[in-house]
Amino acid sequence: MANDRLRLSQDTQGALFPVKAIGRKVAFHEDLYHTLLRTSWAQFFGLATLLYVATNAVFAGLYMLQPHSIHDARSGSYSDAFFFSVQTMATIGYGGMAPATFYAHVLVTIEALFGTFFAALLTGILFAKFARPTARVLFSDKCVIGNRDGVPHLMFRMANWRHNQIVEARLTATLLVSETTSEGDTIRRPVELPLVRNVNRSFSLTWLAMHRIEASSHFFDDGALERLNAGTALLILSLSGIDETTSQPVHSRYSYSMNDIVRGGRFVDIIQILDDGRRQIDYAKFHQIELVPLPPDRPA
Repeated sequence: MANDRLRLSQDTQGALFPVKAIGRKVAFHEDLYHTLLRTSWAQFFGLATLLYVATNAVFAGLYMLQPHSIHDARSGSYSDAFFFSVQTMATIGYGGMAPATFYAHVLVTIEALFGTFFAALLTGILFAKFARPTARVLFSDKCVIGNRDGVPHLMFRMANWRHNQIVEARLTATLLVSETTSEGDTIRRPVELPLVRNVNRSFSLTWLAMHRIEASSHFFDDGALERLNAGTALLILSLSGIDETTSQPVHSRYSYSMNDIVRGGRFVDIIQILDDGRRQIDYAKFHQIELVPLPPDRPA
């Protein structure tokens, strides 16, 4: 179902919000390795396939420059030259076609060397993408402001999608607010929101993180959300820890706009303890919120 998709892809996609950069000149080869690591699997395999076909097409054209340079190939056949190039680059050597001239032998030597480098680089990047540690954390669609022990709290829910252990998981909540200095400059200032509990020693199921709304909080007064939204404030969650399966550090992050905060609500319960002692998580209700109006006598 649609709500089951991961709400945190920033650890693979990069930016927390869209950025349009102008006046920035970067050559394609300057940061190629990092660019390939950030691409999706479909983009990576598509680019690798395109490069492989294009390279063989170029070498096929070079073989065609000298007629009869490939033994047992049909005269003027580009397809034979192309598939001979594929066999050469992949070091297959079926024995049906072979270089027939000195020019062809030189090209075969160059292509074999290029094929070795291409295979080595592709294998290294493929392994790096496959072995890169990631945390698959599910974040709720919305945040809620509701009462906990009579005090308003800002709450957001997370779940460990893999159900393994993220040891010493640490969560930080940062509010990006726009401010105008006395000189008239508009700046974005990060404000760290204190959490009731920011460390989970063993994060395997769900985690309801809470920020206590006190007088010092940016969410304290009734018009706080509207004021923050007008200033395009952004709430950023960042989670880090050690994946117990791989013993490697992992991290995830997610961002909420002020429109994603529901005032006067609570998350629907999703964990049930079965008769055999196992805990059952209902992900169909993970993003569901019950509206619970805040009492009128809350601190304002």
